[in-house]
Amino acid sequence: MVAKKTRKVWVPKTEDEKLVVQEQLGRLLIDDSFARSERCGDFLRFIVERTLADDPGSIKERIIGIEVFGRNPSYDTLNDPIVRVTASKIRKRISKYYEDPQHQDELRLSFPAGSYVPVFERSEDGPPEPSSTSMPALVCSAEHPEAGTGQLSLPNPDLESVGNPVQGATVVKTQDSFRWVFLSLLFVAVIAVCVAGTTWYRFSRPISAVARAPLWSALFDSAHPTHLVTSDYALVGLREITGKSVPLADYANRKYLPESNQATPEELRYFTALLAGSSTSDVDAPIIARVSALAQQNQKAIDTRASRHITISDLRTDDNFIFLGSPSSNPWSSLFSNELDFQFVIDKATQREIIQNVRPGPHEPPAYVPTALGGGTGESYAIVALVQNLDQNGQVLIVGGANGEGTDAAGRLITDPLHLWSALKSCGMEQRSPLRHFELVLRLSTLAGSPTHLDVVACHLLPGTASR
Repeated sequence: MVAKKTRKVWVPKTEDEKLVVQEQLGRLLIDDSFARSERCGDFLRFIVERTLADDPGSIKERIIGIEVFGRNPSYDTLNDPIVRVTASKIRKRISKYYEDPQHQDELRLSFPAGSYVPVFERSEDGPPEPSSTSMPALVCSAEHPEAGTGQLSLPNPDLESVGNPVQGATVVKTQDSFRWVFLSLLFVAVIAVCVAGTTWYRFSRPISAVARAPLWSALFDSAHPTHLVTSDYALVGLREITGKSVPLADYANRKYLPESNQATPEELRYFTALLAGSSTSDVDAPIIARVSALAQQNQKAIDTRASRHITISDLRTDDNFIFLGSPSSNPWSSLFSNELDFQFVIDKATQREIIQNVRPGPHEPPAYVPTALGGGTGESYAIVALVQNLDQNGQVLIVGGANGEGTDAAGRLITDPLHLWSALKSCGMEQRSPLRHFELVLRLSTLAGSPTHLDVVACHLLPGTASR
């Protein structure tokens, strides 16, 4: 019988420590017990994010009812127990999650009965490190697209397809058929061993979707590490008030606040408090977890970094980078704008972020303009792009949306290797050829801040190939 490790309450203080909590939150949110219940996931995300932002005063029953469940500010908490009932369900699901031996060494997250403020417990062996714990395996969805259709599905039961604007490269809803994935991967492994008998040792470990995914092979087969750089949630709040994005030059020099003569004292106090909170968006947490799971399948590790902790010298290496967010939420991604055909820009008329098509192909519009604001209902867009690091040999993957929902949808696509490859094949990519640099434009429909439909509406192949 294995003795349980001694644990003690732990309070995250630094940005790296808060990233550890974000990663653990991501693990919980993609677990079946939470992935199937949006309500429970939103509740847990809310209380963790408010705790990381050092705002425990907002973790009250009435506020949770208003913010998470959309209740009227004057609703009767005695007669409407939605918060208490959901909290009870979450406690049971968390308890069941940690009963699984594979989660025993993870950071433990809980909130005791009578309180909604989460408590974090770690092993006394030492403080947890970002991306150092065991990640749950990613289960990709399901049926292979029929030959010639190019149809895709995101690993989310709520996403359904609309339209087919790019050679059938449309994301559609499919049934969960893990068994077919397992059998197909097993079949591929057997065929590979038979054909490559002289190199049988290459297949001595179980083959996974990662081994057949050119994008992730290009990143993980490299001798250099891969860094995942999260977006900066505070920049979104700053822009909502000032109407201006923080330029990369200011961001790199740690200059986040506007000049004192450009903001009121109240605004400056708000900005200072905003910057003191957690810089990582809750949209990034599930993406971090899924990418880390893919890396683990390939026996690699991901170095997760907050964008505020990146310097220009970090990029002057042959390392690989994954940037989450558009330039408004992650200014570092703007370094590569000139390499792209699809570029995020601020529309002067609306002061909103749109995607400009600087080299339109046949039947392509000059711009992709969202109709949904963050958290709203309408249409939005996102970009997935692979380019080479400037003057370096490393690869850079950009995953960003015009709003958080766009980044979320793009993150789901890149971490579903089978369906990402189907989208790239519709663009003219060939399995046996070196992986080309590329750009995808994704169009998503959102309902009350949640993506419901996703289409790949444009795909451009860029000069150069990724080193394999």
